[in-house]
Amino acid sequence: MFKFVIPAVVVAMIATTSVAKPALRDVPAIDDALLAFGLADEIRKQCPKVSARFIKALRFVSGLRDKARDMGYTDAEIDAYRKSPKEKARIRAKGEAYLAANNVTVGNIESYCALGRAEIQKSSQIGALLRVN
Repeated sequence: MFKFVIPAVVVAMIATTSVAKPALRDVPAIDDALLAFGLADEIRKQCPKVSARFIKALRFVSGLRDKARDMGYTDAEIDAYRKSPKEKARIRAKGEAYLAANNVTVGNIESYCALGRAEIQKSSQIGALLRVN
């Protein structure tokens, strides 16, 4: 009897391990999209020549939540990730690095506008959330 219990325990451990989900921060389809959303929001706030596509942005955020749910994440897990001060700071740092790499200077409105226009022109995930006024 003992020799049958050990294999059953091992199978149960493997099954539990295989269904473990990575943290949402480690899911590029979610994390990168959240970064794009944050960058689009920052660009539209800083550049008066660019505005948000609000309906598209609402659908985008709703789609992210649906995608996370489809991947097996609960609303509590999604909200914990979305509201986490640590995750917000990490995304902010990634966003600041992206802005700097794209020649955006804090306080230089035109640099935000130039990035916004470039993102719109290349139809990036960021650009899809923006429009030129």
